[in-house]
Amino acid sequence: MLDNARSHGLWELTAPPAPRTEKLIGPVKAEIVIVGGGYTGLSAALHLAEEGADVVLLEAVEIGFGGAGRNVGLVNAGMWIMPSALNDILGRRDGERLLQLLGDAPKLVFELIEKHTIDCEVEQSGTLHCAVGESGLDELRQRAAQWLERGVPVRLLDRDETTAKVGTDAYAGSLLDPRAGTIQPLAYARGLARAAITAGARVFTGTHAEGAEQAHGKWIVRTAQGSVSADWVFVATDAYTRGPWPELRNEQIHLPYFNFATEPLPLEIRGSILPQRQGAWDTKGILSSFRFDRSGRLVFGSVGALRGSGTTVHRAWAKRALRSLFPQLENVHFEAEWYGQIGMTTDRLPRLHKLAPNVLSVSGYNGRGIAPGTAFGRVIARHMQGRILEHDLPLPVLPARPANMRVAKEAFYEIGAQLAHFSEYRF
Repeated sequence: MLDNARSHGLWELTAPPAPRTEKLIGPVKAEIVIVGGGYTGLSAALHLAEEGADVVLLEAVEIGFGGAGRNVGLVNAGMWIMPSALNDILGRRDGERLLQLLGDAPKLVFELIEKHTIDCEVEQSGTLHCAVGESGLDELRQRAAQWLERGVPVRLLDRDETTAKVGTDAYAGSLLDPRAGTIQPLAYARGLARAAITAGARVFTGTHAEGAEQAHGKWIVRTAQGSVSADWVFVATDAYTRGPWPELRNEQIHLPYFNFATEPLPLEIRGSILPQRQGAWDTKGILSSFRFDRSGRLVFGSVGALRGSGTTVHRAWAKRALRSLFPQLENVHFEAEWYGQIGMTTDRLPRLHKLAPNVLSVSGYNGRGIAPGTAFGRVIARHMQGRILEHDLPLPVLPARPANMRVAKEAFYEIGAQLAHFSEYRF
C-alpha cells in the first residue's frame, strides 16, 4: 500500500482485491458514522447494516491499512494477560463478562467467514503457546488451569507432544487452544468490507476525518472534501489514530512488530514444521511467532521495526532464529518483509471511551486485534441501536488518560528489540 512493500508485505501480495470504494466528496447524512476501516469498524458497519441501520464508514487510507492488514494472523481467544487478571483489574462482574466475550470471539470470526464466504485462508486447527524453559512452562500451567476452571478445553502439552506439534525440541511444553486458528488478515478485512457494502453500508476510503463538532443535535465529521452528519460517531482507529481524537493516541504506547515470509517451502520441509498448521508463539518477553500461509510460506515475526538499522538487524536475527529452531531451514530466503505498530495500554486491556455524548471508541487490543476487534464491533453496533445498555457493555466506560513516558518507552522498545536481536542466536 502507498508503494511501500514493508507496510503489508505478503498479505498485500496474496489477498483478494479490496471492494471498489471511493473518496467522500460532498455532504452526506447517516444514522451512524464509523471512523476506521479495520476489524472493529468493519464489524460494526456490517452488523449495523444487516440490521437496517444507515451507516457510513470513513477510512483514511485503504481497507485494512492499519494493524488489520499487518499482523501475523493469529485468531486467539482472551488477551495477553492471564484470564484471572481481568477480574483483578476490572472486578469479577466485568472481568468474567469480558472473558466470555473474548473467549467466544474466535467463533464469531469463523462464523462470519463462513456466512459471507470470505476467502482468507482460514485454518481452525488451534494455536500453540510455546514454553521457553521451566518459567515459561509454569506460566502456561497457570493459564491452562484458569481456562479449565471456566470450562474451556485447552490442553497443556508436554515436551514430546510439543515437539511433534511444532517440529522442534526447543520448547519445554505448549498450550493448545482449540478455539483459535489462523487467517490471512488483510483478506479477512477486505472480506468484511465487501460484506458490509453488500449489506448496505457506505464505505469511503482515502477519506481522513479531520474534525468533528456538534450542530443542531447532530455530529458533523469533516473530511477534506466532504462531511457526514450523524446521530452517533464510533471511532475505531486504535494504534493508527490521527485527527480529531488525539487522546486515543496519547494513551497508547506503540510497540513495533515485524514479520518475514519465506518462499514457499518444499513439501518435505513443510511436513516437518507445524504439520497440523497451528499458529504458534512463545513465552519470551521479546516473543517470536510463526505460522504457515496457504502456499507453504513460513511467516516468522517478533518485536521490532524494519527501518534504519533495524531492517538489517532483525532480518539477520530471523534467519539465525529459524535455523536454530528448524535446522532444515539452513538456506532460507525471505520473499516478503513488513511491520506495523501494536497499541499497548498500561494494564494490557482494551479501552472503551465515551469521547463526547454519542461518540464512542474502542482501542488498545495489545496485539490481539482480530477476534476482539470483531467482537467489539458487534457489541458497539448493538449498543448504538439500543439493544445493549451502557451498564451491560463488557468493558467499563472510562476517560482516556495519557500514558506516562510514552515517547521514551516507544524508543526503548524499538532500540531494545534491536539490541536483543543483535546478540541472540549467535553461536
